[in-house]
Order: sequence, then C-alpha cells, then structure tokens
Amino acid sequence: MAKVDVLIRGYAVKQDKGERASSTAVLVRDGSATVLVDPGINRQSLSRALEKVHVQPEEITHVLVTHYHPDHAYGAAWFPEAILLDNDCRYEGDAINDHDGFIPGTELAIMKTPGHAPEHCSLAVPTEQGMVVIAGDVFWWYDAEEQSLALDRPDPFAQDRAQLRESREKVLKLADIIIPGHGDVITVQ
Repeated sequence: MAKVDVLIRGYAVKQDKGERASSTAVLVRDGSATVLVDPGINRQSLSRALEKVHVQPEEITHVLVTHYHPDHAYGAAWFPEAILLDNDCRYEGDAINDHDGFIPGTELAIMKTPGHAPEHCSLAVPTEQGMVVIAGDVFWWYDAEEQSLALDRPDPFAQDRAQLRESREKVLKLADIIIPGHGDVITVQ
C-alpha cells in the first residue's frame, strides 16, 4: 500500500493588493516510486518539508502537477531528474509521451478532473486508511472561508462549472479522504 505525507498545507490568502497562495504539496511513496504532487511555489517551505521526512530532492522519481496554475506547478523545475506527469503526458527531459493513466510502476491512478482548469487531474492513492484522492483545486476556497465539499460551491477561477461539478461528483464517489489543493485534509462522510 502507498504511504502519503502532506508536506505543506496549501494556502490562499486575500490581501489588500492581490493574494498569497501556494498549493498543498504531497509526497506519495509506493514501491520504488517517490511521487511529489503539486510542488507549489514556495521553495524554502518545500525544502524544509522534504528534510523533515528525510527525502532528498534527487530521490523524487516523479512529479505530478494537477494543473498549470503557478501556485501548483512552478516548483516542478526544481526536480529536473524526475519524470513529470500531467493529465495526459509523461515528460522525460524533452521527450513527451502519453501515459496510461497511472504513475509508472504503481497503482496510483491519474484521474482527469477538469473544470477548475481544462487540464486538471487528481491522483487516486489506495492506502491502508482507504482511498486518498489528492484533488488539487477540484474543491477550492480561501483560507478565511469554510471548507466545503458541496457540489455547487463557487470557484471564482473555474473555467467550466459543469465540468467542475462532474469532477467533484467523481472525486466524492471514489474518495475516503480528500487532500485539497489549499486547506486541510477532509475525511469524506
């Protein structure tokens, strides 16, 4: 079974001029794969978090970005030896190929979950605690807002609200635990 560690709790904070945001960064270890999901934009915090779990950057075998908003994907370049994955492709150096919907060599499923962004995906991770879905921004809120798994919860950045609702339904049907892109881990009731 895979082991999941939330390295950084993602945040999105409104400020007088703009906002501050970085995604939840999650480490998944499954067999020989050490997968970093959404490295975020805060390099210092990520470096400290990796040190706490005794993982060196060169030990990351795969980086999955749930979507290409900078607060989630910016840090992917910090792991040049890792295989980069998104909803469709596997990037090794300058070679770009389709993938089969899984992190190579694992049962970690890359699920298409568009709506917040057209290319959005989530990662389904079977664990001893149940199915963990690292959901990126399928469910989204500012830190000052109540976290909610409501299907119709507003997302000011959603590019397709109908697709987002379908993606939320998909995640809720599968997940026992949801790790959102910003905020606290949620146990599905």
